[in-house]
Order: sequence, then structure tokens, then C-alpha cells
Amino acid sequence: MSDKLSDTALDQIFRNARTFNAWLPREVSDEQLHQLYDLAKFGPTSANSSPMRIVFVKSQEAKEKLSPFMSEGNRAKTLAAPVTAIIGMDHAFHDQLPKLFPHTDARSWFAGNQPLIETTAFRNATLQGAYVIIAARALGLDCGPMSGFDNAGVDATFFAGTQIKSNFLINIGYGDASRDLFPRSPRLSFDEAARIA
Repeated sequence: MSDKLSDTALDQIFRNARTFNAWLPREVSDEQLHQLYDLAKFGPTSANSSPMRIVFVKSQEAKEKLSPFMSEGNRAKTLAAPVTAIIGMDHAFHDQLPKLFPHTDARSWFAGNQPLIETTAFRNATLQGAYVIIAARALGLDCGPMSGFDNAGVDATFFAGTQIKSNFLINIGYGDASRDLFPRSPRLSFDEAARIA
């Protein structure tokens, strides 16, 4: 059995972590992005399908390509963020199953079944995007996950020629708590959101 994480770690990942809208001018290195992915990849997915694909938008050129597809309320904070992760979902994920789930012919479960492909890709890439947030926070980075962008434009620009579709975006960097940090919104209590059956 694993030891419980310290309260300090739990505060960093969950209790004190916030969604940031403003960013300090500190670089996020390529090495940090590799570390982030190398943690997030271990989160579970159904049949180890691992359908998430990420484009880490970091260069000025890439930011300029992303900018026109952002909603007005998300554009400035995205351009200011050191990195924006485009969390995509690969609708051809099942082609990797002989490698990722080799003990049975899992690819045949999905081949030709587009509704199952779409449901599995969406559910599991969304899960993996949450793992990215947790991994980033564990590494001392802050996040600003968001919708509010033109999916079709992002797909045509960043995923052309593939079966990858954008799901959501995560701004990543070092949050500036002195600007645009709203009071924490309420959460539902256990009794409001859960029950033990």
C-alpha cells in the first residue's frame, strides 16, 4: 500500500490550486513539458487506449496561428501564457492497441465502429487532459484549462491530415496571483454530489 501524500502535496495539487488567467513572465522549458507528459501518460485509460495527443503551443509563430481561433475572452490570457496545451483526441487511437494492449486483439473492438471510437476517444482523452493538469501542478506549474475556441480552425491548423480532433486547451505556466484571480467558487458537498450505495 502506498503512503498518503502530505497535506502540502494535496494542497498544491488540489486544495490551493487555482485556475489562472494571468501569467508571470517565466519560461516553461521543453524539459518540463517532457516531464509533465511522462507523468500524465501513466494515468489509466480504458484498454490502455491512450487517445490523447497534445500540441504544446510555445513559440511565437505557433501562438500567432492559435490566436485567431480563440474567443475574445480567452485570447489575451492565452497569448500571455508561456505554453498552451491543445488536448486532442485521436480517432485512430485503436491502431496503437497492438502495441499498447498486446495480450488480445483490442484493435478489432473498435475498427469500423465509429460511435465507439468517438465515445472512447472523447472520454479517455478528457481523462488524460485531467492527468495533465494534475501532473503540471505536481511539478510546480499552474494551469488555466478552458473551452472557448474554434475547434474546427484549431484542427485544420494543428491537426491537418490526421484523425485528431481538439478537445480543450490548458494554459500552463506560473500564475500571477496578483491579477485576474477570482475568488474560489463554491463546490458541492459530499451529500450534494455523492452517495454511498
